[in-house]
Amino acid sequence: ASFPLLCFRSPLVTPLIFALLLQAPFTQPSTITQPNFVLLLADDLGIGDVGCYGNDTIRTPNIDGLAKEGVKLTQHIAAAPLCTPSRAAFLTGRYPLRSGMDATNDYRVIFWNAGSGGLPPNETTFAKILQHQGYSTGLIGKWHLGVNCESRNDHCHHPLKHGFDYFYGMPFTLISDCQPTETPEMDRAFRRKLWLSTQMIGLITLTAVLGRMTGLISVHWRTLACLAGFSLLFFISWFSSYGFVRYWNCIMMRNHGITEQPMVTDRTTSLILRESISFIERNKHKPFLLFLSFLHSHTPLLTTEKFLGRSRHGLYGDNVEEMDWMVGQVLNAIDKEGLKETTLVYFASDHGGWLERQEGERQLGGWNGIYKGGKAMGGWEGGIRVPGIFRWPGVLPAGTVIDEPTSLMDIYPTVVHLAGGEVPQDRVMDGRDLLPLLRGAVEHSEHEFLFHYCGVHLHAVRWHQKDTGAVWKAHYMTPIFSPPGAGACYDRGFCQCFGEGVTHHEPPLLFELSQDPSEAKPLSADTEPLFDTVIRKIGRAIEEHRRTLTPVPEQLSVSNVVWKPWLQPCCGTFPFCWCDKEGDN
Repeated sequence: ASFPLLCFRSPLVTPLIFALLLQAPFTQPSTITQPNFVLLLADDLGIGDVGCYGNDTIRTPNIDGLAKEGVKLTQHIAAAPLCTPSRAAFLTGRYPLRSGMDATNDYRVIFWNAGSGGLPPNETTFAKILQHQGYSTGLIGKWHLGVNCESRNDHCHHPLKHGFDYFYGMPFTLISDCQPTETPEMDRAFRRKLWLSTQMIGLITLTAVLGRMTGLISVHWRTLACLAGFSLLFFISWFSSYGFVRYWNCIMMRNHGITEQPMVTDRTTSLILRESISFIERNKHKPFLLFLSFLHSHTPLLTTEKFLGRSRHGLYGDNVEEMDWMVGQVLNAIDKEGLKETTLVYFASDHGGWLERQEGERQLGGWNGIYKGGKAMGGWEGGIRVPGIFRWPGVLPAGTVIDEPTSLMDIYPTVVHLAGGEVPQDRVMDGRDLLPLLRGAVEHSEHEFLFHYCGVHLHAVRWHQKDTGAVWKAHYMTPIFSPPGAGACYDRGFCQCFGEGVTHHEPPLLFELSQDPSEAKPLSADTEPLFDTVIRKIGRAIEEHRRTLTPVPEQLSVSNVVWKPWLQPCCGTFPFCWCDKEGDN
């Protein structure tokens, strides 16, 4: 039937055929089977820190270039406002409480490499599905989803157990403790209490000994020996972990082997960039997934000398500009290997910027633009609204801006479908395939409701009323800022999710985000005729959502997050853990 058409030489039809051939990549992305994926995820980067999202003082030309050549999402939402749960949701396409990766307590992230909690082995990441589709899969940079379960080398939570063929980076997260010149950051308030308790116990012991020696106190020497022993054991019990944070948590690994313990921070950036480019070069002849999980822009803001003092925003701005340069180097490697047209590049942040992170006059955390709140705040936009950019030349229309609610969880089904795989059917999936929206084939996101958790506590719900374009958001709990009205929890360093640190709202605080994105003017039944209708609609959605939740083991319970010496990754004979294999090389 097609033969007469091919033989037909009309001057009108020939140009039409050529035009259709030129249009094919835009209308039929399936013609490019199994594209490469380069997923770039920043750490603690605020949406207001990027040029294409409104920042005119921090220079991010490479990230901005991605937006010019691709699609920029302006309502891209993290599933959690902290690293561990957000990354669990990103990799699994599911709200983190479905996998037990959100907390009922204040320990809302993985705290130690030697904890037993982590991404459960029964969770299926998109990397695992792509691995089965024949992809080479690599993770370079930060993991922060656990290492071991029962023994030092079982690696049950390790990236290689979750679908990655290759891993180079930190199994934990970058913290100020990793930089010897910086003030310790990890569990700072708790550590102060432990030091104070140790001093008090030591003072009591010393007073009792002096009293016994001077005859002022009648106490047996055996009792004093027990008291002194208790003082020593108490000190050892906590100092054996908190006294060596740099050795226990600040390590670099290649696959299962430790390469640096502790890490040498001066060369971390160059090594991560080198490994990323090397992965692209090694796998250019077959489909690959590269997940580059930046250590930028988390404190202590590791920045090479070349970028120090370059920005107008101090060390934080320098660090963001260096990350943008790294993005550019990765994009150059893609271009150099001739892979630009066959590679989907994605850039985002795991959650909002950390407003409270300061040292004296220095602001070390990010900026969230016009949005209220920041890191650790599960409901306010500043904690969860992040940059989201896709580039795929010839498939995604360049220079497109989409203001529809989307989620980091959407990466899962989008990547899986493009790779020719199938999303698991034996569990609830919360992500939605973004490709039709990104290509302009549909007008609206598939998300009608998005649920905003702080730990396991539901703080807010977003309803996208597609027929009117309204985006309603109801807050059931909000953090109590300290000092009052400060916009963050500066007195604590983090905002709480429950208890005395939050205010419960009945009726909920309601905002219409398309009209009030800064969440500055709460609506009421007096000012909004649809108030009761909207609250009822969201209430029914919460009931339906909760019916989909099933109990799972808590990965971030106190018993799972505490330091366990028998689980500590060690490149020597524990406790003598030290090596520098990169330096040796």
